[in-house]
Amino acid sequence: MIEVLILLFGVALLGATAWCPPRWTRAFGALLFGLALAVVLRFALGVPVAIVGGLLGAGLTFRFFPLLVLRRVLFLVPALVLLIYATTLLMYRAPGNPFANERATTPQVEAALRAQYGVPKSASAFFGIYMHRLLVEGTLGPSIKVQGRTVEELIGPAFPVSVALGSLSLLLSVALGLGLGILAGLRRNTTIDHLSMLLALVGVSLPNFVLGSAAMIIFSLWLGWLPVAGWGSLRHVLMPAIALALPNAAIIARLARSGMIEVLQQDYIRTARAKGLPESWVVVRHALRGTLMPVVSFLGPAAAATMTGSFVVEVLFAVPGMGQWFVKGAINRDYSVVLGTAIVYFGLVILFNLIVDLAYAWLDPRLRGTAAHD
Repeated sequence: MIEVLILLFGVALLGATAWCPPRWTRAFGALLFGLALAVVLRFALGVPVAIVGGLLGAGLTFRFFPLLVLRRVLFLVPALVLLIYATTLLMYRAPGNPFANERATTPQVEAALRAQYGVPKSASAFFGIYMHRLLVEGTLGPSIKVQGRTVEELIGPAFPVSVALGSLSLLLSVALGLGLGILAGLRRNTTIDHLSMLLALVGVSLPNFVLGSAAMIIFSLWLGWLPVAGWGSLRHVLMPAIALALPNAAIIARLARSGMIEVLQQDYIRTARAKGLPESWVVVRHALRGTLMPVVSFLGPAAAATMTGSFVVEVLFAVPGMGQWFVKGAINRDYSVVLGTAIVYFGLVILFNLIVDLAYAWLDPRLRGTAAHD
């Protein structure tokens, strides 16, 4: 009951950030940004650099960041803590525990193992221990099932693999989605428009693991062009990258098409055409920026999900990324591993949402103008 009340209080606190006055939003948002930056630098470069970087980041954020971004920081950083707590509760509510499969399962042995790994029977107590490790000790904790290894040592080599796969997938999805969407918007109600939206509909309807399985059957088993699974060369990357890219590309295509159609009906586009400007100049110089607005809003969470890689696709193609550790951690009830991978994902969601807000301020000058004087 207490845990439910804590969750409700956290949700109410997050909702209250929407009514925070601009002056307080700027102060608390800059403070939270500096704290988050210090925690990240604590992992990578140590305590002195973390303190200096956190203070410098807070000062620069307070001075230069738009109010829109600071309001997002004020919401997202506490949301990260709440998500960690909710994930901890879900892990503890799941059947079993990390020590259920040990050969010696006497109460005394289990108590000794819980004390050794810092895994109490209460979810709230474990949350407190974990946050102390994260903020004070600068560690994600030891893995319970992989003896003698910390979570950083497990996901450290896997993170660049997921980022490499996700980066290629994101580039493919943006290039393909924008190309199809802009072309469909410029050729509205033509055969090109219908074919583009048909492809987008197929991409939205089919999950990436279905696309990956189909690609594996066609290009590996039937044609023999690409290896079935593994990692190490461009030939290994193509199928999982395409399987991750197609659903996002389909959504981007639909957003870009609707954005292009809406922008082309604006008065400033008619004015540009009335001046006799070439159509290509009208599209690139005037219409493209407005078209990107809905796409940019989608790219925040999509980029985070893609950069960390789809857990199912990585397991399907035996890619040694973060997906394997999330799945293994969930199966083995390795609480620290599950929380470590979840924190990386949550952190990337926050990072890319902040980038999206900054991109919004660049694409829409009205946001820059109002934010500068708040």
